[in-house]
Amino acid sequence: MKHIFSVTLFIVIVLLFTAPTLSLAAGDTLVVYAKGPTLDKVIMGDTLANGTKAHHVYLLVSTDTTYLFDATITTNSNIAVIGVPNATTGRPPCIQPDVLGDGSIPGLLFTLSGPNTNGTFKNLYLLGIAINNSVNYGGGQAIQISADGIRLVADKVIFEQWSQFAIGYSANMDKFIITNCKFRNMTTQPTQYYVGEVLRNENYIGAFKTDSTVLRGNTMLCVSGYATAATGGMVTYYEFSHNNVVYTFKNLFFLDRIVNAKFDNNIFYGVYSGGQNKAEFSGGWDSFTAGTVASIITMGPLDSTTAAAFDPADIGNPNLIALAGAKRKVEVKNNAYFWPAALTSYWKSWDDTSHVDSIYTPVFMNSQSVGMFSSSATPGFVQSGNQNTDPGFGASIPNVLTQSTNGLLNWFKAVRTGVGTTQLYGYQITQVGTAANWTPPWPLPEATDMKYTNATLKASSTDGTPLGDPNWFGIATEVKKDPGLLPQQFSLSAAYPNPFNPSTNIQYTLNSSGLTSLKVYNVLGQLVKSVVNDVFQNAGAYKVTVDMSNLPSGLYVYTLEQGNSRLAQKMMLLK
Repeated sequence: MKHIFSVTLFIVIVLLFTAPTLSLAAGDTLVVYAKGPTLDKVIMGDTLANGTKAHHVYLLVSTDTTYLFDATITTNSNIAVIGVPNATTGRPPCIQPDVLGDGSIPGLLFTLSGPNTNGTFKNLYLLGIAINNSVNYGGGQAIQISADGIRLVADKVIFEQWSQFAIGYSANMDKFIITNCKFRNMTTQPTQYYVGEVLRNENYIGAFKTDSTVLRGNTMLCVSGYATAATGGMVTYYEFSHNNVVYTFKNLFFLDRIVNAKFDNNIFYGVYSGGQNKAEFSGGWDSFTAGTVASIITMGPLDSTTAAAFDPADIGNPNLIALAGAKRKVEVKNNAYFWPAALTSYWKSWDDTSHVDSIYTPVFMNSQSVGMFSSSATPGFVQSGNQNTDPGFGASIPNVLTQSTNGLLNWFKAVRTGVGTTQLYGYQITQVGTAANWTPPWPLPEATDMKYTNATLKASSTDGTPLGDPNWFGIATEVKKDPGLLPQQFSLSAAYPNPFNPSTNIQYTLNSSGLTSLKVYNVLGQLVKSVVNDVFQNAGAYKVTVDMSNLPSGLYVYTLEQGNSRLAQKMMLLK
């Protein structure tokens, strides 16, 4: 029988460090074991008499078998799903689809539908392969964002074989902070070669506007489609840094009209391996501008819609597009890119033979994009330190091209000749075993061969850490206060740790600039400490440490004020 219970205050204090965006208390956390009702039944059934959620934090502690789901887990309030890795092996808890009574499998795991809420997913293995080894090819999805203003954090999560999207969103001004994650074998059958995507704006003409997106310290290994597709939609801030991207079939980015972005310290290996055929070259999903050659970094001019959205103050000005272009900021620094010889030779042989589907092969940056980085019309475009060099991955990585089962070159042929049916490509695609306590292989099979040997690249990043995903070398990454992440809410987080002695940390966000105060009061309403005292602060995210060593134990209230906005939270000092 599954044991489900509220955790002790000690565990909650630990969680305060892992999910600081949520207001946590001892009664707000539920520990869930894998043996018993499926995860959807546990979380969806976890409600009070009035229908509201009884808990907002779900602590998954089983690593000796997988958690199953029969239906989508939907929430319209804050949620954190946090795994506790095995203390000895580091294996994270795994969630995978069950097989339903009619033989089908559920395709969507989580849906977040509450405007201006937070979703946190940490230390998890989200597996899109069901217990009978079947997959929703072209349709499986791990997380869906369906409301405006949601802030999604995914950290140390493994996404495998979600062959549509890992994360999709169909709303405006959402935020995505994706760090230290692994996206494995997000491929599908040859007739669906544009999907298998990490992050997708699901309005395909770009009507949804995105607040900010940060992808840092991730590896994308055999992901057929885009690392990010915002289509034509506005993204206030975008960062793609310290990632490994290995063997995509199509273009990595659908971000031609990005206005404020960084692409730094990444490794791109064997990407855009499918190139463009003549139909793709004429415009569409590969580029907004017809006739632009396939490239990793593809930039295009703004149109009147995106220019107006970028800076509404320029609306009505006959030079709208030029004014907006001059304000764009795009940085591309210290990236390594490489196409292995087995792939480039195959391309040459393919195009040297008579084929209906001959291809245009990719480059790092096509001529239109190069021109924008050298044009006086876009002075904010900067590139430097990018190099074409082999990182020297272990042998199993280049072997993905030519392996007899799930080889990329065989899959290329199936796609480009139009005769493909059920073929796949991938890196040691997980096969689900029949044992009742089956779990995915751990550590990840690529862990050793992802530790590349190129000594130059290990010292080539702008911050001194190895280029690409530094986790393979034992270095995790984090997102601290970042001026690019513009909050849409005036918010005050729970202090952490809480209770504390003698100091604690408080985070808050400002959605506008102005005189700001953060003050602490005792239970009598007396002011005992001014942490921030009527200081002008810009919109952004802040973190302060509050030292209460000169005050007695007890309950305190801290308040955040700016203009007519005021928020309060409680904290406990225990000496």
